[in-house]
Amino acid sequence: MKNMKADSAKYEFTLDNQFFVDLDGPEVQKGKLTVELNVKKTSGVFLLDFQTEGFVIVPCDRCLDEMELPVSTSDKLKVKLGSSFAEEGDIVVVPEEDGYINIAWFLYEFIALNIPMKHVHAPGKCNKGMVGKLSKHLRTSADDEDDDDIAVELPEGDVSEGPQEIDPRWNELKKILDNN
Repeated sequence: MKNMKADSAKYEFTLDNQFFVDLDGPEVQKGKLTVELNVKKTSGVFLLDFQTEGFVIVPCDRCLDEMELPVSTSDKLKVKLGSSFAEEGDIVVVPEEDGYINIAWFLYEFIALNIPMKHVHAPGKCNKGMVGKLSKHLRTSADDEDDDDIAVELPEGDVSEGPQEIDPRWNELKKILDNN
């Protein structure tokens, strides 16, 4: 950056699966994106303007199969030269003797922040086998269940009509709650 000849420069990057593997971030492991970076030098501050387009591949929250999520984001970063690396508000300070900034992690964060919290295939696109297994174990109300073998019947002798006696151990535990 400090050896920049003109007041502005333009760069283009392609981020592929290897980028995400090398970075080893928690959110995204695969994808293909293009990044256009415009750098402008103004009175001691470098303005970095990122335009990112493409897609990332993440697991579906419902069926765990991989799915593509489109990414389109525009981000800015301000950088200035200083004595040591630091972040001061919205400005990143880069050591003057280095004179450059590694933007890889910033790119990753811009992409990860653009991904929605919920990753779910469009209706009907999830793995049919997994959806079948999920629906077998998922029940939203008692009316949804048609299997009689899961129903539990209580023996008639255990059902009492009157007030039930409380296990004395519960009373001892209630004393602990009352002390707090």
